[in-house]
Amino acid sequence: MANLDFERPIKELEKKIEELKHFSSERKVDLSAEIKTLEEKLAGLRKETYRKLTAWQKVQIARHPQRPYSLDYIRLIAVDFIELHGDRLFGDDKAIIGGFARIEPYKVMVIGQQKGRDLKENIMRNFGCAHPEGFRKSMRLMRLAARFNLPVVTFIDTPGAYPGIGAEERGQAQAIAENLRDMAKIDVPIVVVVIGEGGSGGALGIGVGDRVSILENAYYSVISPEGCAAILWKDSARAPQAAEALKLTSMDLLNAGLVDEVIPEPLGGAHNNPEETAQNIKQTILKYLKELSSVPKDKLLDLRYEKFRKVGRIDTDLPS
Repeated sequence: MANLDFERPIKELEKKIEELKHFSSERKVDLSAEIKTLEEKLAGLRKETYRKLTAWQKVQIARHPQRPYSLDYIRLIAVDFIELHGDRLFGDDKAIIGGFARIEPYKVMVIGQQKGRDLKENIMRNFGCAHPEGFRKSMRLMRLAARFNLPVVTFIDTPGAYPGIGAEERGQAQAIAENLRDMAKIDVPIVVVVIGEGGSGGALGIGVGDRVSILENAYYSVISPEGCAAILWKDSARAPQAAEALKLTSMDLLNAGLVDEVIPEPLGGAHNNPEETAQNIKQTILKYLKELSSVPKDKLLDLRYEKFRKVGRIDTDLPS
């Protein structure tokens, strides 16, 4: 498993404990007291390390190569998933997946941005960066869900929409803009979960919902820290400083009213226990689906509109 720089002291202590256990077993020497002391030290070090993560360190966890992706969560929380393909205009963008599924009693349309595990798969998935046909496919599926009166669940995990020439020629900005407009008018409940990276318009293209939640170590931002640093200081190496300034962590977003809930992850990140993380996501989705199922359609759209009208609003007490 890939290790992050700030995790090095933890991994070194884990290695030392394993070496002591191996030595104790091989030489028949009782080192249980020493091992117990080191294990207690390790537990304390883990808690201290992950309790004080910086914004940049959380970005690194959100990008961890073993972090669960949309298809992993769908496999863990849903059954009867039937993937649907294509935008009926150009092709099938594999950076966005979607289809019918069932999450306990609820039949839903689930849509997610999907990365790859190795270079070959990442090329196929375009590193989770959707083309216009991906956004158009997602909207086609949402309209299909509305036709059958099924709620929509979306998983956000993308560095951003693909900025290549072909994507621009096929109307990348228009595809995202139309999704923003039309998601505001889809008259079934929409639940959004940010599971990893939430990059700019690429994330917003499937991010307009009645409830928006985010995993503890995910992030959601108008631009990547590297992109921000390159623009402000002409130096992408200042990404950690940019990450702090962007206020992109889950708690920053919750405090700003940009998300409704932070979903907890296991200590060290979702990749350390995907099953536990998936159950946390599942319970959040079920809670929101239950809440939204009783809201009349016209009221649902009004509340969704008001929710996003409040984004970025600052109330101040002006002098009389």
